[in-house]
Amino acid sequence: MTQHIEIYDTTLRDGAQGPGVKFSADDQLRVVTALDTLGIRYIEGGQPGSNPKAVELFRRAADLDLKTAEMAAFGSTRHFKSAVEDDANVKALLKAKTRVVTIFAKTSALHVREILGVTPDENLTLIEETVAYLTANKRAVFFDAEHFFDGYAEDSAYALTVLETALNAGAASLQLCETNGGRLPFEVERATAAVRKRFPRAVIGIHTHNDSGCAVANALAAVRAGATQVQGTMNGYGERTGNSDLCIIIPNLQLKMGYDALAPEQLARLTRTSHLVAELANMSPRDHAPYVGRDAFTHKGGMHADAVRKCKVSYEHIAPGLVGNQTHIAVSEVSGRSSLMQKASELGITLDRNDASTKDILARVKNLENEGYEFEGADASLDLLMRKATGRFQSYFKLLAYHARVTQTGSNAEPVSEATVKVQLPNGHIEHTVAEGHGPVDALNVALRKALREMYPEIDGVRLEDYKVRILDGKLATGAKTRVLIESSDSEESWSTVGVSENIITASCMALVDSIEYKLLRTRLRQEKGNGDKS
Repeated sequence: MTQHIEIYDTTLRDGAQGPGVKFSADDQLRVVTALDTLGIRYIEGGQPGSNPKAVELFRRAADLDLKTAEMAAFGSTRHFKSAVEDDANVKALLKAKTRVVTIFAKTSALHVREILGVTPDENLTLIEETVAYLTANKRAVFFDAEHFFDGYAEDSAYALTVLETALNAGAASLQLCETNGGRLPFEVERATAAVRKRFPRAVIGIHTHNDSGCAVANALAAVRAGATQVQGTMNGYGERTGNSDLCIIIPNLQLKMGYDALAPEQLARLTRTSHLVAELANMSPRDHAPYVGRDAFTHKGGMHADAVRKCKVSYEHIAPGLVGNQTHIAVSEVSGRSSLMQKASELGITLDRNDASTKDILARVKNLENEGYEFEGADASLDLLMRKATGRFQSYFKLLAYHARVTQTGSNAEPVSEATVKVQLPNGHIEHTVAEGHGPVDALNVALRKALREMYPEIDGVRLEDYKVRILDGKLATGAKTRVLIESSDSEESWSTVGVSENIITASCMALVDSIEYKLLRTRLRQEKGNGDKS
């Protein structure tokens, strides 16, 4: 029988302490729901003894209909100056009303003396009384052995005595914390094996940080040595360099090591959950992230793309769909005809390898990238380029002219951005509109939509999600070329477009036009597919 590994997520507590990570109260609930759908067993909601937001989360989460997950409240042992029944932190843990309570305590004798300012024996008393009190109040206590691996290296006998004290007091599990993030996998595996030997029937967990770049490897090493519960965060968020990344740990456990962590249909949600949590955390998804990153299964070199077309496993260590990702073929200056054809197929376009238009498209892509274009992150612009080159594109409008300006009437006045556009529609009618916006690009966007809205009302469903600007040659200062990438979305999908020019407004306008054209194209394709289905 396949051994099951329980996944304990601490994104909303440890992960939220990472630089730049920020969740609103509503965001936290969405994270909980997403993690529950993913199949996470435990979700650590925060420290109610010191964080009012955590108190609100536990209150609101109690009304959620969770299918697989349990919430866990987090806190420390009682303060050495307080009786356990009077300790504010312990009271807050009970008020959270979670069945699972995770408490942390020092396992390093050095930390006990130098940081807590108590004796090693007094530390054991704090642990024993807190665990016993919470257990008596019908809580399942998960014991986080803070700095365990450092403590084990300094004084293994004391570190093991700390664990024994917690276990004898009623702890439901022992979580070995590699808090400093400086230990290597062989050290973690050796110490975890010693714990497993000393406590053969205990539930052992592992909690690692990434300061030496080994958080994931250390967690996997601990599982090899007998840990059956893994703590981590989505996307590896956490203090300093982060925590162990569950988006890497889970597929490694399940697809590489043969453990059972999630159901296959849950594992297939990993990529979308990773990206959702990133969005809610106000962080950009990492394109290069293993398994769930956009580039995890992207092939740019012509020979690589050709090899993947012939034999997927040649450059893909798993089937991308197992984790909800997919193969991408990047068309660029190093691409060959095979890459172009595969990319076209990915976009739903069929190209003839020997057709002159295929050769022309490849040459055009390479020339444009030499000018500063970047199609790896702008599939929509590439799609339009291919369709226009092969006569598969219907023109929806023609941009005849545009103008954008910023006016400031006084040193203390707010600047006013205004844009005008003139477009010709397929029926020959010319629309000439003007609009204001928060900046010249926003004003252009508003004016362009205003000109097209009557004929194409579907553009009201388009949202501009992101706007990126890159100066391509800083040495040319204000005369340098600018590349603009715009990410747009509607209720069905998201897409990215690109524009390049020495003028940032021109580059932005090019990307905006592509974005709207792509929306109109996708609407027509969906309508044609629907009509075809009906027939």
